[in-house]
Amino acid sequence: MFLVTLGAGCSSPSMKMQSIDAAGTAVQKDATPVYLIGPGDALSVFVWGNPELSADVIVRPDGYISTPLVEDVQASGKAPTDLAREMEAELSKLIKNPKVTVSLTTTVGQYSEQIRVVGQASTPRALPYRENMTLLDVIIAVGGLTEFAAGNKSIIVRNVGGKTEQYRVRLDDLIRDGDISANVKVVPGDVLIIPETWF
Repeated sequence: MFLVTLGAGCSSPSMKMQSIDAAGTAVQKDATPVYLIGPGDALSVFVWGNPELSADVIVRPDGYISTPLVEDVQASGKAPTDLAREMEAELSKLIKNPKVTVSLTTTVGQYSEQIRVVGQASTPRALPYRENMTLLDVIIAVGGLTEFAAGNKSIIVRNVGGKTEQYRVRLDDLIRDGDISANVKVVPGDVLIIPETWF
């Protein structure tokens, strides 16, 4: 169960300050998310029985890839299997019954799916989302908190059903006190804001 606190600290009426538990109670209960390819992702495109048509490619900033015989295919925003089926359709114009497998070798993820960390983290930055990613994973990836971080005043800003909501998280309890109950799941597109403490 999570607590909902509407308060003066919210910047707009549509934003709620909430606490989420370790089980991720406030996380949307959708089906398992499908990874969507994004610019910067490295892909291995394998064409069965036609190794000369296989290629390792990086998705360009415009979201497209090029492989032998198939140039400028939109990859960004598609699941790897969907991209493979599209490439099969293109290749079938040139070869008989192509079978394509698209595998991710390095991921960056779609911009809208990245986890952004701002404020008093050692290295604030955007991170690619990983399945079952937690707050602890995020904090490790950004190198921890600065000495000026007000960890227990941190919030996650999340889009839930088209509305922006805020969830209070307890980073000091998690990192400095080892309270694992403060570790919560994050979802694609979360923004973690770590404010500075005021003495």
